[in-house]
This record gives sequence, structure tokens and C-alpha cells, in this order.
Amino acid sequence: MSARTVSVSTAPYDGHPLPVVLDSLAACGATHVEPAFIVGYTEPFDETAFAPAEADRYRRAIEASGLGCLVMSSHIDLGNTDAVDVFAGRMGFARDIGASTILTNAARRQHSAAFEETLAALLPLAEERDLIIALENPGDGSDNLFNLAADGVAMVERFASPRLRLNYDAANTASHRPTVNATTDAIAALPASAHMHLKDVRRTAEGWFFQPLGRGDIDMPRLFAALARHRHLPVSLELPLRLHRGPDAQPIRQAAPVALETIEQAIATSLALIHQSLPTSAVR
Repeated sequence: MSARTVSVSTAPYDGHPLPVVLDSLAACGATHVEPAFIVGYTEPFDETAFAPAEADRYRRAIEASGLGCLVMSSHIDLGNTDAVDVFAGRMGFARDIGASTILTNAARRQHSAAFEETLAALLPLAEERDLIIALENPGDGSDNLFNLAADGVAMVERFASPRLRLNYDAANTASHRPTVNATTDAIAALPASAHMHLKDVRRTAEGWFFQPLGRGDIDMPRLFAALARHRHLPVSLELPLRLHRGPDAQPIRQAAPVALETIEQAIATSLALIHQSLPTSAVR
């Protein structure tokens, strides 16, 4: 077992059938998959997607592909009125498919009080189900309770629960707060993180476009150097190639899925850089 687990998100494959996705990931050399259920990033879904029968189907498909599952993305606003019921169901699904960490956004700032109540209800459930809830910084430019690393670190310190950590994404910061050095902020989040998303993005006049690692604006060598000092921190390659962010940072999803060959090339290029830069992560 290596010191670090590297997962690959299903987000690049948005629109492709699950068996095709998992077989492709295995062919690309991935060892772990990160299932992605993110409104606006992936095909539409509702809460029936997290029913026990669906969890069993998903787990069997992962096992058949030879992959493992450590983490799942399932972003909601934890200040929504139905957040406890919705996220509890998704936590059960995550646990049933083998994940030990579930990722979500925090909440819009105006939902601060409800967010506190939601976490007070969810953290005991996370303890019961042996899950970590990892909060991810958004990329849409809104005012969130977790806009930058300092917000997330303070939140983790205030709740003081081993079940609440961060999942920082520097490429989100690039569009969310363009005047901030995204790599510097990512490094500041590492001590409070249970996981990190790795993706790269390039800014143009038309907005932000996701790129294979090392081909965008994120200072990947500096980020990898910092990650090397956190040898056991799991990471996940997340390349939502079917969408980009407009100049207002809102996600824009193209009509058709990205060609499988294009996805596989981007994943192979990015995984090669990860394993070259973080060599202890190369094997399961």
C-alpha cells in the first residue's frame, strides 16, 4: 500500500455510461475512482440515485473494474432546509460504495445559522458511519462561508471534530477569487485538509477553461512541492472537461459529452505528472 491514494473523478466522463467510465479509468492506469454527483457539472440526477439498490449496483461496477473507492463528491449547500435529510442519504450511499470521505460545499453566507445546525446533526452521523465530511471551496464567485483557506481552517478549528476537514481546490479559487494567489491559498489549507482536488485551469477573455495538469495557470510545481510534505494526504484528479466557466465564473456545460479519446489523453497526461511529482503515489 502506498503512502498516498490518487483517485480520478468521473467528472471528465460526464455523459458516458458508468461501465465505460470505469473501464476507461482502469485502462488509463487509475487505481481509484471518485464518483461525482455535482449539480451543473454532471448529468441531471435526483435523490433516487442514492437508493440502496443504486449503491449496490455502483459498488459492484467499481469492483468489477478492479478499482477502489476512497472518496465521493456530492456537493450541496449545507444551509438548505432539507440539507440534513439529503446529505444523510448521500452519506449512506458513499459508505455503501466503499468511500471513507464525502465532499461537499459549505453554504452561502446567508445560510450561516442553518449550516451550523446541519453540521451539528451530520457530524454524529459521520462518526457512526466512519466517514469524513470534507468541505470544498467553490468556484462560482458567490459569497460562501468557505471562500478562501482561512475560512475553511477556522471552520475546522471551531468544530474541532476529526470528522470535519477540508478538500481544497486551487482551480476553483482561480475563478472564485481571481485576485488571490490560488496556489498560496491551497498550501495554507493543507494542515486542515483530508483530501485535495487537483485540476488546472486557464483564464481567457471568454472565461476559465480546464486543462490537463501543468497546462493551465495553477503553479503545479509549487503545489506538488507542498503536497510532498504531506505524504499521506489523498488527492484526486478532477477535470470537468465538458464545461468551462464564463467570465462571471458560472459553469457552462457543452451540449455533447467529450470524446473518450480526448478524456483519456488528458487523464493520462495528468496522472503521469502526478506520479512524476509525487512518486510515492504511483502504486496502490
